[in-house]
Order: sequence, then structure tokens, then C-alpha cells
Amino acid sequence: MSVTSDIKASYRGPGRVVTRLLGQGRREAFALNILIFACIVFFVAQAPYQSREAHLNTDVPLMARMYWSAFLWIFIVPLVLYAFAALIHGLARLAGRPITGYGIRLSMFWALLASAPMTLLLGLTAAFMGESSALQLVALLWLINVLWFWIAGMRAAEGVAL
Repeated sequence: MSVTSDIKASYRGPGRVVTRLLGQGRREAFALNILIFACIVFFVAQAPYQSREAHLNTDVPLMARMYWSAFLWIFIVPLVLYAFAALIHGLARLAGRPITGYGIRLSMFWALLASAPMTLLLGLTAAFMGESSALQLVALLWLINVLWFWIAGMRAAEGVAL
């Protein structure tokens, strides 16, 4: 299936999508690609907000904002997410859960990529509304969406032996 079809299917059953992805075998490059694409979506979603902020606050030009935003989303966030996945894997092992590190990474990275529509909505809300209750509501809905996908994915990954 294509990535967009998998994203659409995730809104109906995120666990089934992660099970199918895990059924393709352990492919670290695939998991890294999912993470990089998710980070690119986050970078693109932040661009309108960065433009708004550069217009309202001329101390930092737009190009500098975009440079540092790209640096953050493409280089720093993936490292932080890998470290977070390692921490979750350690906690899962302490709790005696039968889930692999790859299962945790793939389910987390897929949850971030599958929430791309909500991520883009969050970026547009930040750009058009600024700091407001509407932004807080969309951010809460995005967080619920990511947690739903991630938890369902991790539950599915527990049943898949790699």
C-alpha cells in the first residue's frame, strides 16, 4: 500500500497497519525513513507559523527561523526520538512486556507520520490564529491522535515476534 493509503487506514485501525508494517520484517532503514518523513512534515507544518512570527517580530528574519527549524526537525528531533524509544524499551523490559525495540520505534515513528493531517492542521491553526484557545484545542486533538496511534501500534507490536 502507499503511504497515504496507510495513513488513511490508520484512522480506521492503527494496530492493523502497524501489524502489517511489522510483518514485512525488521528493516531499520524503513523505520528511519518513516521518522525522517514525519520530521519533514513537522518542518513544513511549522513554515506558516515561522512566517507569521517573522512578520510580527522583525528581530529574527524568516530565513534564520527556517534554517533553525530545519536543523531542529531534521537533525535534533530524530536523535531525541531514538533516545526516547530506547528509554521506553528499557521501561517495557522492566515491566516484562514482550515488545522489541524495533516494534516500539516503528509504532512511535508511524504514529508521528500517520498524524500528518493533524500536524498540518496544527501548523495552519498556529499560523492563522496564533496563541489562542483554538490552537490549544487543535494541539490537544493532535496529542490524542498521536497517543491513540502509538498505543494501538505498541499493542499490535507486542503480538508480533521479530
